[in-house]
Amino acid sequence: MKIDLLPSANSRWNPDADGRFGEFGGQFVPETLMAAVLQLQDVYAKVRVDHAFWENLHARLVTYVGRPSPLYHAERLSERLGGAAIYLKREDLNHTGAHKINNTMGQVLLAKQMAKQRIIAETGAGQHGVATATAAACFGLECVVYMGAEDIRRQRLNVFRMELLGARVVSVDSGQKTLKDAINAAMRDWMGTSEHTHYVIGSVMGPHPYPQMVRDFQAIIGRETRAQILDATGKLPDRVVACVGGGSNAAGMFTGFLDDDEVTLIGVEAAGEDMKPNRHAATISAGAPGILHGMRTLVLQDEHGQTLPVHSVSAGLDYPGVGPEHAFWKQCGRVQYTAIDDQAALDAFTILCETEGIIPALESAHAVAEVLRIAPTMKKDQTIVLNLSGRGDKDVVEVGRLLGKSWQ
Repeated sequence: MKIDLLPSANSRWNPDADGRFGEFGGQFVPETLMAAVLQLQDVYAKVRVDHAFWENLHARLVTYVGRPSPLYHAERLSERLGGAAIYLKREDLNHTGAHKINNTMGQVLLAKQMAKQRIIAETGAGQHGVATATAAACFGLECVVYMGAEDIRRQRLNVFRMELLGARVVSVDSGQKTLKDAINAAMRDWMGTSEHTHYVIGSVMGPHPYPQMVRDFQAIIGRETRAQILDATGKLPDRVVACVGGGSNAAGMFTGFLDDDEVTLIGVEAAGEDMKPNRHAATISAGAPGILHGMRTLVLQDEHGQTLPVHSVSAGLDYPGVGPEHAFWKQCGRVQYTAIDDQAALDAFTILCETEGIIPALESAHAVAEVLRIAPTMKKDQTIVLNLSGRGDKDVVEVGRLLGKSWQ
């Protein structure tokens, strides 16, 4: 399957000249970082219309990453639920086991073009860290990954994978010791090293041009899916579902269907233990406009504007903000957002394992749980596409602990 990756220059969904999606987005960074951000903005503006760059990237995604990822009809799950036909976009089958490598291959290729010899990244669940380390190894660049100490505990397998790939993993012991704190540490590094370092942000967040750039690199998901579902069923899906932390897998998937008003788009956040402050990570459901990590977006914060602690069983959804384009989609009503709690995600994790023989990432399991909820309410001639953003090998030890099962 040949997919044209060249982003649209005239889409009504692109940010304005200041990097704003409506009131969200922009560039809110210290003066010491502004030169690096403006350099990246200038370089990416040129790359965005460079056919040769996107053809080179596509060739690498095919021969190295293994694209296109399949669109799989989950017949047994569909039959079990008794409603809509369910299709899974199998991003878990990409090299490294998740959608993250679509973005890291693009950004590291861009870093090479900027003559940057050092790559840094943040990671929560570890999948972005692994994907960044993989891309850096592929292109022969130094790589440092910042990861919260609590996430290191939950994701030991991915830490070892990063180290095997030649990356140095730096444990972050401040704050909650999770994703937000890893981002803070990576940004501090970037402030002092931007002359020779490129920061590979892993989601559709941060200062412009990152939200647009990461979405463009992930748009291959939605473009492939659109062609695949039309080939499989002869029509567009009724609903498209994806989990949302920072929001890159959902942005990549939704971009393929934004202009199809008849397709309902559903983003699924982490409701954690419950929807009380400090016990969830459902930013769109419970957040308010604020500034976080270089962008204006929705943020989980207290009455004084201080960022709140968050919780999710999934390390990859454990973030108190969200990409500014998601905040805009919520505001304009194009995307519906819901939230799934820890227990429902764990239940969905085991149901997909038992029914389809597929072990999903805990992030993806939140989207699976939403499909379990809505599919029985739909007609048999309707279809749902679920973006299975990653595989769950990284999560089985933690899931075993939470389910009271141990094999050690």
